[in-house]
Amino acid sequence: MKLYGFPLSAYTRKAAVALAEKGLEFDWEPSNPGQPTEEFLKVSPFGKIPGFADGEFSVSDSSAIVAYLDAKYPAPALIPAQAEARGRAIWLDEAVDTVLIPAGAPIVHQRFLYPVVFGKPGDESLAVAAEEAIQKPLAYFEGILGSDGWLSGEFSIGDIALACSLKTIGYGGWTVDAASHPKLAAWQERVQARAAWQQVAEREASIFAALKG
Repeated sequence: MKLYGFPLSAYTRKAAVALAEKGLEFDWEPSNPGQPTEEFLKVSPFGKIPGFADGEFSVSDSSAIVAYLDAKYPAPALIPAQAEARGRAIWLDEAVDTVLIPAGAPIVHQRFLYPVVFGKPGDESLAVAAEEAIQKPLAYFEGILGSDGWLSGEFSIGDIALACSLKTIGYGGWTVDAASHPKLAAWQERVQARAAWQQVAEREASIFAALKG
């Protein structure tokens, strides 16, 4: 198996964590959608990350990758079978991808990508506005969390998506405020304590180190 994408990407990380949760071995191929290789475009025709190949089969989009993995390698399940839990998990994944990530992206762009990766000045006012914009989705996630559980009753794609997005936003120096979001902060610690998460975090760090030289 091969996973194509940049480690900073929450979407790429989501697929990597899903693979690790299922105990599947894979090669992580760092890929730049701005400078796509021919191999990358074969698995992701529109140049979007992540791309994924399992032998002769290939698919792109993180949610599609997780759906494929869950069907072919069902244990442990990351998309619940019970109707309400499944609907909630898919909704949470979508909410993270389409609401939280777009709202929080300027934090990463203005405080990390531009100044650190591209050597260009960022616009701090955009980052500050993004910090305000993510408060509504964060309040929602805080409100649906139990004191010691997961977002949809059992660990699922929704938990992976949210944890991955928060890690990416964290590259901009932002962290969950435990005072205002105590359940979310405790939940994040539980996710980060999982063996699969730690495995991916270690690989991500080594890829970043190699890219920096």
